[in-house]
Amino acid sequence: VQLVESGGGLVQPGGSLRLSCAASGFTFSGYEMNWVRQAPGKGLEWVSRIVSGGKSAYYADSVKGRFTISRDNAKNTLYVQMNSLKPEETAVYYCAAACDNSMLYWGKGTLVTASS
Repeated sequence: VQLVESGGGLVQPGGSLRLSCAASGFTFSGYEMNWVRQAPGKGLEWVSRIVSGGKSAYYADSVKGRFTISRDNAKNTLYVQMNSLKPEETAVYYCAAACDNSMLYWGKGTLVTASS
């Protein structure tokens, strides 16, 4: 099983980034997928979830209206479009595959830095 995030980097506050998560080694289309982040010195924070078929998505209140999660099951890839990024959203962003509300598989993360 492998989840590999990409797309992180340095962005100015108010800017946008699109993260990707490439999945392999399991049946991607059968799992709900999540984005979770961890800011420096803080705990894990759930950001967003998308159901296996992609028709429903859920967001933390802190990102609602600014982040959009999506998936391409044909490409085994998860995405999140992040707009209007804030400095406090500097964090390592992880994708995680879930089943029955348990995060079973995790990627190693990609660092997003929102700073001027």
